[in-house]
Amino acid sequence: MKIARRVPTQWQLRTQSLELGRRTIVMGVVNITADSFSDGGRFLAPERAVEQALRLLRHGAQIIDLGAESTRPGSRAGEPLQAAVSAQQEQDRLLPVLEMLLRHRPATLISIDTYKAATARVALAAGAEIINDVSGFAWDAAMSQVCAEARCGVVLMHTRGRPDEWLRQPSLDSDQIFPLVREGLSASLRNALNVGISPSAIVLDPGYGFGKRMSENFILLRHQAELLALGHPLLVGLSRKSFLRHALASRLGREVRSVSSMENAGVSAMTAAILAGASIVRVHSARAATEAAAIADALLEQPDSSTSGNED
Repeated sequence: MKIARRVPTQWQLRTQSLELGRRTIVMGVVNITADSFSDGGRFLAPERAVEQALRLLRHGAQIIDLGAESTRPGSRAGEPLQAAVSAQQEQDRLLPVLEMLLRHRPATLISIDTYKAATARVALAAGAEIINDVSGFAWDAAMSQVCAEARCGVVLMHTRGRPDEWLRQPSLDSDQIFPLVREGLSASLRNALNVGISPSAIVLDPGYGFGKRMSENFILLRHQAELLALGHPLLVGLSRKSFLRHALASRLGREVRSVSSMENAGVSAMTAAILAGASIVRVHSARAATEAAAIADALLEQPDSSTSGNED
């Protein structure tokens, strides 16, 4: 995997722009859910969610991504799937947190993790700047138009199938994985551009773990830099992914039980993704991610060829 050079650009958000490409942007995740795989229930109360958002900002996050519906399937064979959250339930969870956070920190850049157009519409009206759609505009036909009218920033993720299908999906051959992601993102991109969303508003996400099984994600990471040919900055979410847990268990010979024990693995994978061209990293814990990103950025700033000298 070669080091990929990011092209500095301005990401056009709803009311402002954000420079991407020179310095990695850390997006901190706040799950306002009862069933997220990593921290379900911890931040369901608005006060707790806002405390976590402020903690992430103190630790270096520059964007807060609020999500009120888990998209995980049953995480183990035989575990029942969670019922979908209605748009009204999603908004009832999201809006108090969004409004309270903006009262505490009016300048906070807030992204909303939703695939529902109705939720996106009210969240943007309440002050969100970005819509992060895990379906890449595929699960709600109205979403692309809502984002076009709001002129907000958008993240288009690649997802293979829906969460209730993931555990039953057949494995992919190694040569199928990257073309599948590239073509899926290309289709989402065409949809966005066709409804009038500005190219400068669009960031792409390969969707690690979303319909990709275990080692398929490592193959995708090996090829991630090739997605830069689509002409848009990349966002990656590798924090606390189950394929990292599986890799640790298989290579270290012991089960990885706690979420906290996965943090080093997540930071390692995130660093590889930055060196493969990611401009934004989506994480659950910001301090270590911010420090690792700073070191990766220092490497990326170096010229391709230079003379080496001694350091004191």
